[in-house]
Amino acid sequence: MGAQTVVSDVADELARRVATGEYAPGDLMPSVRQVAEEFDMNRATAQLVLGRLESYGFVDAHRGRGFTVRDVRRAGGVDVYRRLFRLSMHAPEMAAEMFGNIVAAERAIVLEALLDYTAAERGIEPAVLTAAVDELETQARSAEPDHTRMLELEAGLVRLVLTDLGHTMQRAVLNSVGEMLFEVPKAVEAYFAVSADLHVLVWRALLAVWESTAGPSQAQLALFEDLFAMYHEKVLARFDELLGKGLDSAVHRQSASA
Repeated sequence: MGAQTVVSDVADELARRVATGEYAPGDLMPSVRQVAEEFDMNRATAQLVLGRLESYGFVDAHRGRGFTVRDVRRAGGVDVYRRLFRLSMHAPEMAAEMFGNIVAAERAIVLEALLDYTAAERGIEPAVLTAAVDELETQARSAEPDHTRMLELEAGLVRLVLTDLGHTMQRAVLNSVGEMLFEVPKAVEAYFAVSADLHVLVWRALLAVWESTAGPSQAQLALFEDLFAMYHEKVLARFDELLGKGLDSAVHRQSASA
């Protein structure tokens, strides 16, 4: 095992302890000597580990004092949240809470984008969208659908829509959400709580609306929003199942609507 792999693995273990509260905000992190002794490494490598944790945004360095634990959940940015989510798989309650917030952010961006695009003067060539949905259907109909690829295709479709609408900030947030999801296989799997074929049917219906000159009725839009909400409820419930737990769904409804 290379030195960089050792540094990454030990830094992830210490970050996991921060993420799960084993090391509380404001606590003094183990010293270079303590890290070296616990993980059977030399002090130079232990120093690299603590430096890596600082680059992650999990600790702050203080000359003469060592490293103290940051309040990562309160003060951390998107990159910190992404690492926290990946490491939270060892703490199901925390993982479920974070996934609920991720889904809520994704749902708000995607729903707004699809509804806005329905009402806008659309600039994307229909053939471009159709080709992506065709590939989505090919995946859905395969013996073993590649859910990661399917989610990438769906994210790509929404990214096209956001770009056409000029919603660049929402696109950046969606990209960050995607990075979080793709690092956690259970999160990707949860997005297919309903049949992969249903994903294709929804996109085909959207394409039909976008290609129509009449546009959807208010009743159709309301139905779409209701179906969208129910779909995400199933995603949250599926994530609980994959974590091997059964949280009260009301907790998720609160997170998703926050």
